[in-house]
Amino acid sequence: MKRVYLDSSAIVKRYIKERGTEVVDLVFDNAELGNVKIFFSIWNIGEVLGVLDRYRRRNLISSKEFESALSKFASEFLKLVKLHQLDLIPLYSDIIADSLDIILRYHIYEADAIQIVSSKYCNSEVFLTADRQLAEISKDFGINAFDVESEENRLQQLLKF
Repeated sequence: MKRVYLDSSAIVKRYIKERGTEVVDLVFDNAELGNVKIFFSIWNIGEVLGVLDRYRRRNLISSKEFESALSKFASEFLKLVKLHQLDLIPLYSDIIADSLDIILRYHIYEADAIQIVSSKYCNSEVFLTADRQLAEISKDFGINAFDVESEENRLQQLLKF
């Protein structure tokens, strides 16, 4: 079973159709089949809700689409947790402490550093993001990271089951 860590930008693609959605759909569909175990940080929940709300406020999605995305996110989350196919990484003090060096060394946002450390913490085999810079920085830490937008074809081959 592949261990796949998703950052917030990748998770959102499951609920908003954008470039990279097909790859994220493949991950979720295979998690439900028992071929993939998904990991993400508890931090991601708030970020995903914030992004969806921002899309609604900017009229990029309708209120109905917003409600549908929230409902689908909540139901899939609970379903995959019950199936033991999704694990939520808590914000342990060690994860926050380890992210501080990354923030200062790479001049990135705290949430991005937490994603890198959380991906390492759960021993993910693949780290998916829609942030090319975050994928590149993650590789410096030995993480098999991919940008779902620019590496979609390569990922579809990597994630075939």
